[in-house]
Amino acid sequence: MAVAISTSGNSKNVLNAAMAARELGMTVIGLTGRSGGKLKALCDHCVCIPSDSTARIQEAHITVIQIWCGILEDALFPNAPLAHG
Repeated sequence: MAVAISTSGNSKNVLNAAMAARELGMTVIGLTGRSGGKLKALCDHCVCIPSDSTARIQEAHITVIQIWCGILEDALFPNAPLAHG
């Protein structure tokens, strides 16, 4: 799996990475803003933050990534004590 992050969805290096990941048969998850830009079409799943504000899009991306990390941590370490107790 590859996670491609681009506020505009049009960052050339991110688009190239998503295309390379698809060529390798990887699932591509996108984090974008606005309408998703060109990246949306390259993704198997895309989380598009509906805003034109770069700061709001990036704040939402941080929140989404934190949620994903929490889910992954719970799945990998179900018996670990909670850090936030």
